[in-house]
Amino acid sequence: VQLQASGGGLVQAGGSLRLSCAASGRTWSILRAGWFRQAPGKEREFVAATSWSSSTTFYRDSVKGRFTISRDNDKNLVILQMDSLKPEDTAVYYCAVRQYGAPQYDYWGQGTLVTVSS
Repeated sequence: VQLQASGGGLVQAGGSLRLSCAASGRTWSILRAGWFRQAPGKEREFVAATSWSSSTTFYRDSVKGRFTISRDNDKNLVILQMDSLKPEDTAVYYCAVRQYGAPQYDYWGQGTLVTVSS
């Protein structure tokens, strides 16, 4: 599976950004797709995830009510809509997928930088 992330940029606090992740290759093998982020000097952390075949979604507590993950299976896209952004959301965001049978996320896209200014 190949993943291509896009949509990062600079935004003021309170603003919105939309990240996209295009999947190609063995997309039929995907169980779950998610977004992770890594801020400078910090470890990578989970942000949100969605089942590839159902409406089940997962969010870290700090983004609940502000971020929405969705997917377009026809286009093999995973979208992260980020609203009410805060400076602490500044990070490099990565999309990743977990295949059926895999114990963890096993394919990763390149990161896209999100910078939220105060």
